[in-house]
This record gives sequence, structure tokens and C-alpha cells, in this order.
Amino acid sequence: MLLSAEELTYTAHPDTGPLIVLDAISLDLAAGEIVDVRGASGAGKTTLLRALAWLLPHASGMLSLSGRLATEMEPTQWRRHVTLLPQVTSLFAGSVRDNLLIPWNLKVRAHDSVPSDSALARSMAEVGLAEVALDRDASQLSVGQAARVALLRVVLTGPEVLLLDEPDANLDDDSAAQVAALIERFASAGGAVLRVRHQRDDDSATRTLQLQDGRLTEVGP
Repeated sequence: MLLSAEELTYTAHPDTGPLIVLDAISLDLAAGEIVDVRGASGAGKTTLLRALAWLLPHASGMLSLSGRLATEMEPTQWRRHVTLLPQVTSLFAGSVRDNLLIPWNLKVRAHDSVPSDSALARSMAEVGLAEVALDRDASQLSVGQAARVALLRVVLTGPEVLLLDEPDANLDDDSAAQVAALIERFASAGGAVLRVRHQRDDDSATRTLQLQDGRLTEVGP
């Protein structure tokens, strides 16, 4: 199994008192899988993604990647392999190129090779953005274009697992189809994907899970 979670538990503490959001959840993701997670608003879907990305300090349970425990890695190392793209993504001031290369400005990638312009251009073409120049001001991109650049930026870093929070929310059908195609290519190359979904069905999910009352149940292919 590529990613495994066992007895993943998280309790929130709102003003109304303790609330179990994740109730001893266990989950396995295999290479090549695209798994959708559904549930009502407030059910804890985003919390689940954050726990899997090791971004909830007070969550308990065991995470492992290809049999290696998360506790044997630094959190930054874990997130290089298990990467979360939040629902609300932002592009920064500067060009499209600047935004795609932001991860290589981080200390954790100080010794990594920076993608060339030709590699970036090929990747842009693969998500239907061949007409968008790398030196274009990122603030001039449409919502759909910006969403594809944000997802592409994550994929270019080479994670093994993608955790995606509503990756096609508020996108038109064409942009959503381009996003789905990129996700499918990632999975076909041996990655695993866990997506929070709400509206669309694109027939690419291998399994669908329902999060309710802190527990995950499988509801269909």
C-alpha cells in the first residue's frame, strides 16, 4: 500500500464542547488509485486531508508511506511525498513562471534541479495552457487557468500522493476536464490521489468514500 492511516483520530474543541471530527479512521491508498471523499459540509473532509498531510499537531494515529512510518521522517520530508492542495489556492505576484517555480525557492528543495522553461512549457501544454506565456502576469489568468497552474505547480514537485480539496470547484467544464486529465495522468504514472468532492462526477474515481459522524465508509466504485 502506498499511503496508510490507522486509527486516525482528531477532536476539535469549539465553544460548545469537544467534538470528535475523525473517529479512529483507517484508510489505505494504493498506487494508481483516485479515491473520492464525500460528506456534508462540516463533516471533516478538509480535516481528514490535513491530518493525512501531517498538518494537525493534535491528531493521533499512525501514518505510513510505502511501509515507512511518518514518525521516521521530518514533517517537511513527509509533505514532499504527501502533498495537500487546499481548496482556496492563491497565485502570488509575478509571472506564471515565478509561480510554478515557488517550491524551488524553499530550503527543503535547495539541492533540487529547477525545471527548465521548456519543461514548464510542455507541462503547461498538457493542461491546455499552451497559449499562456511563462512570463505572463499571473494576476491576468482566469479562474480556470489559475487553478490549473496551482495544481501543476504541485504535480511538478513529484509527490507520491496528492490530497486535493475540491480541485474543480467553481471551474467551467473545460477547465474541470483539464484538471481531471492531469489527475488521471498523475495516477497512471503510479501516484495516488485522495480528492474531496462535492458537485461533479468525472468517472475517474476508483472508489468513493463517505465521511459521516467521524467515520469513513465505502459507498461505491
